[in-house]
Amino acid sequence: MKKLLLTVILFLPLAIFAQGIVRGTIVDSEMQSPLPGANIQVVGTNNGTTTNFDGEFEIEVMSNTGVIKITFVGYATKRINFNVTNGDQDLGKIAINTDENALSEIVLIGSGVIDLEDDRATPIAVSTVTSSEIQQKSVGNVEFPEVMKNIPSVYVSNQVGFGDSQMFLRGFDQTNTAFLLNGQPINGMEDGKMYWSNWSGMTDIANAVQVQRGLGSSKLAISSVGGTVNIVSKTTDKTEGGFARFLTGNDSFLKFTAAYDSGLNDKGWGFSVLLDHWQAHRKFSEGTFGEGQNYFFSVGKLMGDHNFNFLIFGAPQQHGQRWSQPKEVLEEYRKYNQHWGWDKDKITSERVNFYHKPVINLNWDWSISEASDLSTVLYASFGRGGGTGPRGNGLIREPDYNIAGGISGQIDYAAIREQNSQIGIGGDYSNPLGAGYIRRASMNNHAWYGMISNFKTELSENLSMNVGADFRFYTGDHFRQVIDFYDLTGWSNDRPDDRIVRESFSINPWSTLFDYAKKDERINYDYSEDINYQGVFGQLEYANDAFSVFFQGALSNQSYKREDRFAKDANGNKTTKESDKTNKVGYNLKGGAAYNFNENHILFANAGFYSRQPFLDNIFAGTAELADPEVDNEEITGLEAGYRFEMNNIQINLNVYRTEWANRFIANGNTIIDQTGTQIDINREQTDVTQLHRGVELDVKYKTFNGLHFGAYTSIGDWEYSGSTPYRTRDFRDNTYFTNDDISDYKDQNGNALPANFFNGNVDLDGVEVSNAPQFSLGANVLYEFFKGFEAGLDFNYFDRLYEFVDVADVVAQGASYETTKLDSYALFDLTAKYEFDFGGNNFIFRGNIYNLFDNEYVAQTDAFGVFFGLGTTWNASLTYKF
Repeated sequence: MKKLLLTVILFLPLAIFAQGIVRGTIVDSEMQSPLPGANIQVVGTNNGTTTNFDGEFEIEVMSNTGVIKITFVGYATKRINFNVTNGDQDLGKIAINTDENALSEIVLIGSGVIDLEDDRATPIAVSTVTSSEIQQKSVGNVEFPEVMKNIPSVYVSNQVGFGDSQMFLRGFDQTNTAFLLNGQPINGMEDGKMYWSNWSGMTDIANAVQVQRGLGSSKLAISSVGGTVNIVSKTTDKTEGGFARFLTGNDSFLKFTAAYDSGLNDKGWGFSVLLDHWQAHRKFSEGTFGEGQNYFFSVGKLMGDHNFNFLIFGAPQQHGQRWSQPKEVLEEYRKYNQHWGWDKDKITSERVNFYHKPVINLNWDWSISEASDLSTVLYASFGRGGGTGPRGNGLIREPDYNIAGGISGQIDYAAIREQNSQIGIGGDYSNPLGAGYIRRASMNNHAWYGMISNFKTELSENLSMNVGADFRFYTGDHFRQVIDFYDLTGWSNDRPDDRIVRESFSINPWSTLFDYAKKDERINYDYSEDINYQGVFGQLEYANDAFSVFFQGALSNQSYKREDRFAKDANGNKTTKESDKTNKVGYNLKGGAAYNFNENHILFANAGFYSRQPFLDNIFAGTAELADPEVDNEEITGLEAGYRFEMNNIQINLNVYRTEWANRFIANGNTIIDQTGTQIDINREQTDVTQLHRGVELDVKYKTFNGLHFGAYTSIGDWEYSGSTPYRTRDFRDNTYFTNDDISDYKDQNGNALPANFFNGNVDLDGVEVSNAPQFSLGANVLYEFFKGFEAGLDFNYFDRLYEFVDVADVVAQGASYETTKLDSYALFDLTAKYEFDFGGNNFIFRGNIYNLFDNEYVAQTDAFGVFFGLGTTWNASLTYKF
C-alpha cells in the first residue's frame, strides 16, 4: 500500500499533463515468449517504464507523437513511432531480436554504479567493444588491452611478457586513465598503475569494454586524464549452458577453459562458474615463460524489487619478464633477453612477476519505484606477490653471445652456485670473493576495501538526478624477501639491526597468499602505506525531444600515512617511524549539452575541470617524511565537442578535444656511475609540468545485410609540453638530493661527463613532443561471413609520429636546440577466422588468429634505458564445445 501511494504521489503531476497512453507487449522474435523487465523509454525524455511478467507495458506520454525506445539485456534496441492524437494507442505485440553483440550473457547488476554511456542522454566520445569481438580476436596469448586497439587514440605497446603491456589513451599512459571493473576502480591506489597480469582471465568473463575518451560519463572523482575504461564482467547468467575450450598458440602456449551457467530457477537463484589453466615456455622473446590459472564464481538472487549478486574472480600467475634493451642488441638478435638462464635443468629468470589478487564483489540493486533506483556495490581485494630481481655483485654470465651494447650471455647459475658456496654468508661487499648473488622479491601485499552507491530518480519527465558516495580503504605492505640463496648459507648487511637472514620463500602465486617473509626475515626495506578515500558525487540532467544538458560534480578527501619499519634512531638502532596523516581534498566539475537535429544527427559539447590529488608515491620522499616542497593537486581542464550520425546500419563519430594537464609531478628513474664505476640509481623529479593535448578523432562502422562488417578510424593528435619546469635529482641510496656541486664525482651510464646543471635547475620544455604514443594513427577492419557458420576478417593498423622517451637530462644538455627523436612509422596486419559447425548434434566453434601477419620489425616504445621491439608473428587456435 505504501509503495502504491508513493507511486501515485510521484506520477500524479505527470498524469495531469499527459497527452495519452501508449501500451503494448514485448516478446522474443524467435520464441514469441514475453520479456518481463524490458525497458521502455520515450526518446528525448527521462520518461520510462518496464514490462510486467507478461511482457506488457503502459506509459503515459506528454506529446501527441514521438518515438519509444525498447531495450532489453541481450537484445537489439528497437525504436517505434507512436501517435496518440486520436486517443490512446495500442502497439500490440512487438517482437525484438536477440543481439550477439549485446550484453547477452548476464543479468546485468550494478547498473547504477557502472557508468555506461547509454545512462545519460548527453553523449560523450565513446567506443564499445562487445563480447563477440573480444572472443573473436583477444583470447589466449593476447594481452587484454589489445581488445581496444581498433579504437581512435588508443595505443597498446610493450607486450614483451605475459601481462606486461601498456596502454595509452589520447597520449596519456594508463596510470592516468581510469579503469573500472563493474564500477569498481582497479588502478593501483598508490601510483595509478595497471598490472594486466592480474587480469589475464578478463577476456573470458568480459561482456563488454567501453572506452570513454576524455571527460567520459563517470560520476566518481577518479584519476582520469585520458579517459575512462569500463570493463563489464559476466555475472550470473540468465540461461543454462556452458562450454569447454582447448586453445594453443606459438611457443607451446596451451590453455584449457571450462564454464557452466545454471540459469535462473523459478525461485530466482542462479550461479555461474569458470575455470582455466594456461602455460607457455615463452611469449615471444627468450626467458618470457608464463603459467597461471583463472577462476570466476558468481551467484545471484532475484527477490522482487531487489537483485543481489555475489562474485569472486582471480588470476594467479607468474611470468618471466624482459625489460628494454639497447637498440643495437635487438637489431642483431630480436628475441634476446639478458635476464634468464638454466638452473638445474629448468628455465629460471632473475626477473619474474608473480601475483595473486582475488577480487570479491557484492552487488545490490533496488528498484524503489518506477522513478527511483538504488545501486550499491561492496568490494574487497587482497593482493599478494611481487617482482623478483638480483641482489649482490656476484652475477656471472656465459660468453655465448657477442652482442654490441655491452650485454652478453645468459646467466650462468651453475657458476654462481659454485662461487656462492665458497662465500658462505653473502652480503659483505668487502669480501675478496664479493658479496655473492641472490634473487630477491620486492613484495606488494595489500588489502583494499570499498563501497560505491548511487541513487537515481526522475524528478519529472525531463529532469533526472543522481547522487552517490564512494569510499575506499587501502593498506599496502612493501618489503623485500629472499627467493633463492643459490647455495649461500645466509644474507647479511641488509637490515638496520644487522640480522642475518636465512629463510627463502616460494614465488608460487597460490602459496604466497599466506607464505611470505615475517618482519625478522625481510631485507633492504620494510614499510606500510595507508590510503583512505571518501567521495560524494551528484548529477542533474535535463532532456527533451531535441535538447539535453547536464551538470555533474564530485568532492573527495584522500588521506595518506606511512610507517617505516627499517628506520634508525639517533643511536643508529633499528626503529619504526610513522608519518603524520596528510589530507588532500580534490574535486571535479563537468557539464555539457547536446542537440538532436533528428534521430540521425546529434551535436554535443562537454567541458570539465579536475583538481586531482597526487599519488601517494609522490607525497613521500621515499621515507616516512613528506616530500619537500609538498606536492600539490594536479589540475586538468578538458574541452570536447562531437558529432554523431547513425542511420540504419551505418554509424559515424567525429570528435575534437583539448586537454590541459597542469601542475603535474613527474619522476623518472635513471642511473649514473660514481668514481669507482659503481652504478647509482637516481630519480629525476620535475614539478609544475604542463602538458597540452589536442586532437581530432573519426571512426566509422558499417554493417550490411549480406554478412559484411566494416570499420575504420583515424586519430590526429598534437601533444606537447608547455612552459618550463624546475627539476631535482634524488639519490635512492639515502633519499637525499644531489647538488650541482656533486657533478664532477659522477658520469652518465655511458661514461660521459655530466652537464654542469644536471642535478637541479629549471628547464624549458615548451614545444617538446610527448613521447611513447603515436600522434597519428589509422586503421580499418573487415569481417565477412562467406557462408553459414564461416567468417574471416582482417585488421589493419598504421602508426606515425611516435617519439622517443623524453629525458629532462637530454633537454638540459641540448638546451634550445633540443628536438625529440621521431621513431619510424609502422603498420600491422592481423588475420582472424571462425567456423561454427554441428557434429553429432553438438555445437563446436573453431577459431584461429594470426597477429603481425607479415612479421614486421618495429620499435613500439622507448624508456630511459633502451627500446622495446614489438612482437613478431604470433598465433593461436582454439576449439570450443558449447552445451
